[in-house]
Amino acid sequence: MSTTNFTWGLGRRKTATARVRVMPGAGGFLVNGRDMKEFFCTVDAQNTAIEPLKATLTEGQYDVHAQVEGGGPIGQAGAITLGLARALKKINPGFDSVLRQHGLLTRDSRMKERKKYGRRGARRGFQFSKR
Repeated sequence: MSTTNFTWGLGRRKTATARVRVMPGAGGFLVNGRDMKEFFCTVDAQNTAIEPLKATLTEGQYDVHAQVEGGGPIGQAGAITLGLARALKKINPGFDSVLRQHGLLTRDSRMKERKKYGRRGARRGFQFSKR
């Protein structure tokens, strides 16, 4: 895989951040220097990560390098999805409508709610005892 002629895309999901680099190639997919199938144990996470390539029918046409930090496997896969979709949109602006129809260009803003004082979690209060 050569390092010339690549496009960047940044993706975030929950607390995970992915910097995705896409370049024309044979279809290699590396995450943090490891093969994607080795990095993501579940098929669900693997399918989530390559969803933009499936939607635009470009599987096997691009080499993908992703650097992921933070979060868990599901959040990381979601971050890679957004970063890959943004990079593909930069490469070919015609992909915009297809990626948007599949909801791949929208950042999922749901985060874990913080714990509040006087409560057991984010919302649950302590158990009330009358006596």
